[in-house]
Amino acid sequence: MTEEIEFILDSTKESMEGSISHLEKSFLNIRAGKANPAMLGSVFVDYYGAATPLSQVSNINVPDARTITLQPYEKKMLQPIEKAIMVANIGFNPMNNGDLIIISVPPLTEERRRDLAKQAKSESEDAKVGIRNARKDANTEIKKLEKEGTSEDICKRAEEEVQNLTNNFIKKIDEHLVHKEAEIMKV
Repeated sequence: MTEEIEFILDSTKESMEGSISHLEKSFLNIRAGKANPAMLGSVFVDYYGAATPLSQVSNINVPDARTITLQPYEKKMLQPIEKAIMVANIGFNPMNNGDLIIISVPPLTEERRRDLAKQAKSESEDAKVGIRNARKDANTEIKKLEKEGTSEDICKRAEEEVQNLTNNFIKKIDEHLVHKEAEIMKV
């Protein structure tokens, strides 16, 4: 195969791996019943005028499966952190005891579990769209090379390779989804 086709295949694979890693990050934000510091990954605090991730202004601990504690590095950050958690609208009600912020993670109802499973399915569909877009872009580039004089056989093989990559990554997404759904539905 030519260098151009190798480059197209490498960049396509890289793009597809990016879709998988984005899916994995999205799945971290979908809580599966037990407390996890990643649940607060989308919370940003106003720290001296800059939006700062919660993990950079406080120590986040999980003492048990139903509790998250936050100990700010600066005591004056207690109220801004509490406010940021409320504003983030992630379904938690923080309690401030003067030293720590304690978040009690409520158990999931059956209905909420189904909603989270749907959300996980939606995230996986988005990732599949990303994979298919990468395939489309690669096939477009391969067609351009064919018009510029690259052998038809080489281009056909490259398209088959792109399709194999697509199939493998779609299968990985399906495996991630099955695992996440099982994690969510486990009581």
